[in-house]
Amino acid sequence: MVYKITKPDKSLSGTIYLTSSKSESNRVLLVQALCSQKFKITNIADSQDTQILSEILKNETSGEHYQALKKLNVEVSYYTGAGGTTIRFLTAFFASREGTRILSGSERMNERPVKNLVDALKKLGAKITYLGKEGYPPLKIEGKPLQGGEVEMDASVSSQFVTALLLIAPAMKNGLTLRLKGNVVSRSYIRMTLKILDHFGVKHSWKENIITVEPQQYQGWDYQVEADWSSASYWYEMAALAQECDLFIKGLKRNSIHGDSSVAGLFGFFGINTEFREDGIRLVKTGYKPDHLGFDFSDYPDIVQTSAVAAAALQIPIQMNGLHTLRVKETDRIEALKTELKKIGVVAEETGKTSLEIKKFNNKTPAKTFQTYQDHRMAMSFAPLALVYPEVRIENPSVVKKSYPDFWNDLKTAGFEITEEA
Repeated sequence: MVYKITKPDKSLSGTIYLTSSKSESNRVLLVQALCSQKFKITNIADSQDTQILSEILKNETSGEHYQALKKLNVEVSYYTGAGGTTIRFLTAFFASREGTRILSGSERMNERPVKNLVDALKKLGAKITYLGKEGYPPLKIEGKPLQGGEVEMDASVSSQFVTALLLIAPAMKNGLTLRLKGNVVSRSYIRMTLKILDHFGVKHSWKENIITVEPQQYQGWDYQVEADWSSASYWYEMAALAQECDLFIKGLKRNSIHGDSSVAGLFGFFGINTEFREDGIRLVKTGYKPDHLGFDFSDYPDIVQTSAVAAAALQIPIQMNGLHTLRVKETDRIEALKTELKKIGVVAEETGKTSLEIKKFNNKTPAKTFQTYQDHRMAMSFAPLALVYPEVRIENPSVVKKSYPDFWNDLKTAGFEITEEA
């Protein structure tokens, strides 16, 4: 299936009720499963990843059928879809919980590494077996309460490995002392995790490369999930590409625990001013356009594609650094960007293993269809080009359900015309 997208008036206005944060929701769901006290989660994300995680945890914590199977020592198998947080958080959760589970993901998820997490869990006493290629799902996990203690982890691949350990750390008999080695990526997501631990009364410390969590109990305090700043980045891109803009986005706040809230400052360089209001933000154009831009995305990998396409469409040369994790996401995002940007006459060249430079703008009419590579962020990053060109087509548009199921409906609300083609 392909969506043809047009925006006849090339302006942007109105109000968008933004989706909730998948990253935050998935962390809080794990806390809820680990907490002995009941509490309420409001505004939970409706993303596919969150729905899958929620259903698995519901079966584990309240499903009588699954409880009976575990007592009989029967293996329980779960399919986790394409979600990185889903399978990685569950790997740590099940490693510390009695029973035997089999975890497998989508074809692409089974190609994404999990070795650093598994190695750390094994050092803490977990029993985990690879059922396919070593270092990758699917996994067989024979769970039991973990003693905890001190462990070292290479944090240069994914912050999700760090978060998975931190979430189960309070329940370990000896707590956790986690030594991070290598170039720690996506620090903002680790900070998000620690702020969530704060909310639920878990004390911790992070000094230099060592994070310490003492053994303690989660406190069951109600939690409201924020709107998703990663999803907001697509609206920032649209605001930057629109000829005129006066857009209000509900649910975002200035003092956010989301690292991707940095998009507000970054897109100031793309000519967008952010006005923080009591219940959201207002985006308006300033007309500013730099001659050249450089930015380190080490802590903000989820806004790389948005920023790249915005810079390409506005013909702003940009040096993008800190792209350490992009090759092991839903697709190889560096290669995907290079390939798809060529379709609008833009050259993106690698200037190092973790850097990309966007330059050489040729004003080329785009190809009929932009591929998405089974990657939700590719679809949502290239769709806003309908504000620059007469029309664009997006292949496999349903991939957005992974994080932002209402994306296409929200575009229609904002005046985009979307036609389904075979």
